[in-house]
Amino acid sequence: MTNSNPWDVRYSAGEYYYGTEPNEFLKANTGLIQPAGDVLCLAEGEGRNAVYLAQLGFRVTAVDGSAVGLSKMDQLAASKKVSITSIISDLAAFSIEATKWDCIVSIWCHLPKALRKQVHQAAVGGLRPGGLMILEAYQPRQLEFKTGGPSDVEMLMALNDLREEFSGLELTLAQEIERDVHEGKGHFGKSAVVQVIARKPN
Repeated sequence: MTNSNPWDVRYSAGEYYYGTEPNEFLKANTGLIQPAGDVLCLAEGEGRNAVYLAQLGFRVTAVDGSAVGLSKMDQLAASKKVSITSIISDLAAFSIEATKWDCIVSIWCHLPKALRKQVHQAAVGGLRPGGLMILEAYQPRQLEFKTGGPSDVEMLMALNDLREEFSGLELTLAQEIERDVHEGKGHFGKSAVVQVIARKPN
């Protein structure tokens, strides 16, 4: 029987498609998260970011629609002697519990626009007062670079849209930049990205 989940197919290879090292933007900003806080990682895939956060002492929950990806996350976590709560769920069916999270991490979590708006608004409600949203994604200009990310422009994120979707949070960093991204074989060179750090008011 053929697996109909393209992410399961992508993650079924022995190597980690996006590598095992954390995203650089996330790594640079983990010091902003409440120490030993509760962190939710959206569309976490094979778990490199979740494992990194767990190694720092955060209580991490990872959600992804790929059982194969999360199984590889569990293997990586075991090799690093950390544990992560994993939830196999499409984000369209996943409910972000209100005021539960000290940080919500969205790294390359590309969704259709209507669903993305729904998830982002739920994330605003899911943060505790003082909680942090950390997001990096490809912006529409990424179609010029073709070094990773979706080929459908609707799945890419413009900063103006994110400002609206994260209404209710204070954006402490919000920028569209070009940077080199090298993460496994999935992301491989100069890229057009959008980066957001936003905090829920106390």
